Amino acid sequence: MTEVQEARAGAGHDITPLLQPLRVGSLRLPNRFVMPGMQRAWCVGGAPTSRLGEYYARRAAGGTALVITEACAIDHPSATSNDLFGWITAATADAWRSCVAGVHRAGGRIFLQLWHQGGVDTGGTEGKPGFVALSPSGLERPGKPFGRPASLAELAEIKRAFADSAARAREIGADGVEVHACHGYLLDQFLWPGTNQRADRYGGPTLGERATFPAEVVAAIRAAAGPDFPISVRLSQWKEADYDAKIADTSDELGQLVTALRSAGAGLFHVSTRRFWTPEWDGSDLGLAGWVKSLTDAPVIAVGSVGLDVDVMATLTGSAEARPTGTAAIEDLVRRFQRGDFDLVSVGRSLIGDPDWVAKMRDGRMNDIRPFRRADLDFL
Repeated sequence: MTEVQEARAGAGHDITPLLQPLRVGSLRLPNRFVMPGMQRAWCVGGAPTSRLGEYYARRAAGGTALVITEACAIDHPSATSNDLFGWITAATADAWRSCVAGVHRAGGRIFLQLWHQGGVDTGGTEGKPGFVALSPSGLERPGKPFGRPASLAELAEIKRAFADSAARAREIGADGVEVHACHGYLLDQFLWPGTNQRADRYGGPTLGERATFPAEVVAAIRAAAGPDFPISVRLSQWKEADYDAKIADTSDELGQLVTALRSAGAGLFHVSTRRFWTPEWDGSDLGLAGWVKSLTDAPVIAVGSVGLDVDVMATLTGSAEARPTGTAAIEDLVRRFQRGDFDLVSVGRSLIGDPDWVAKMRDGRMNDIRPFRRADLDFL
């Protein structure tokens, strides 16, 4: 046993299995740790500031294999109303190129997360008087109208914008893209029956039918970016407007969605849950990531309060201050990984708190980890 392994064992946090390399298409990752997309509001006019670029590079230097940018709006007028969000356009491409290069110099890999706000009020409309929010049925959530339903022609434009933005991400050097289809924004609004009441080919009573537009977006990205470019799709049951929302009531329904997206060209599934250990359905201790993994041959990323005892939304609302989890939670994470429930692990707030979280966990220096504090989310 090496000195590092002895230190890990002595601290009760042996994450050796998560330090194995992994190949995803043409991309090789040195370990299984990912930083998920988390908004910092450090963009100006959609372009990342030097502060944001340094923030990403610092996490890569601290041992994180893959950095996924915060939500980056596609190049379409309806994609975002708020200039604090990232936006991938011709005007912002050089700034994003610099951001990507910084992560590469630090030894990491980086995906741009492609996003459209859909029928969600993200603010900023006072600076965009002509802005119109587009969504499947003009709903922010069930019973709450916002914006208007997108026409078929507008959806075709949005689909093309996803593809063009992915091609631009590849051109500026990104190692892949992630399609944001979670948490109640545009693509997720198609999946959620509460916000998709369409009677055309993009609606319907089954999840397989409601997955048609998101799958077409993935297929368009695949065609534009080429056969080897990694495409991750981030999914969730929960929405920021409804923590208990479901797009899939059964594993069979979930299988319809996973099959449609995988067939369209998805190469990774990033499965967002508020707590990675929470069973998704009665009769099994599998979390949502474990169920997705059972339904696909693609790599799966698990996420949800890794390293902390309070979920992200409790942090954002200020209802509770998160604390580092103990040995049992890390052991459970490793146990589920070794069982085959997922292939990679996203670490969010713990990496905000300490950019060297992965390196310190790797080297058995858990006592040196700086705990996450809600004040670290200074944009709030």
